[in-house]
Amino acid sequence: MNTKTILLVEDNPSDIELTKRALTKANIDSKLVVAEDGQEALDYLLGIGIYAGKDPLSSLALILLDLKLPKVNGLEVLKWIRANERTKRLPVVILTSSSEAKDIIAGYDLGANSYIQKPVDFLQFAEAIKILGIYWLVLNELPPLGK
Repeated sequence: MNTKTILLVEDNPSDIELTKRALTKANIDSKLVVAEDGQEALDYLLGIGIYAGKDPLSSLALILLDLKLPKVNGLEVLKWIRANERTKRLPVVILTSSSEAKDIIAGYDLGANSYIQKPVDFLQFAEAIKILGIYWLVLNELPPLGK
């Protein structure tokens, strides 16, 4: 069985490291791919640029998406994901520091599967990542992706 892949779209190096540590601590068996801006996330999903010649969707099980990103913001990335036939069914969890109602509403309106405000405390953050990993990578049944 292929190891499931998580695409983490995050520009903050501390949050990237915290996510890696939390996944390791929770024994989540997955490959973590990090895109540090929205354009890199789109390149990954399209298999272009540095990701050319790869089929990233074959094992992609979850996208953890920050909202405040350079180049292309998280809501624009989400809009593109939902508009693309091959990616529209991928689970997307917005994982961000924003608790603003307008961001939460926009995220759900654009088709986010979940919206989670990043806990500041590492233990709480680690627990949130563990729960996310168990739910989305173990319990959740993925739909077939578009062609």
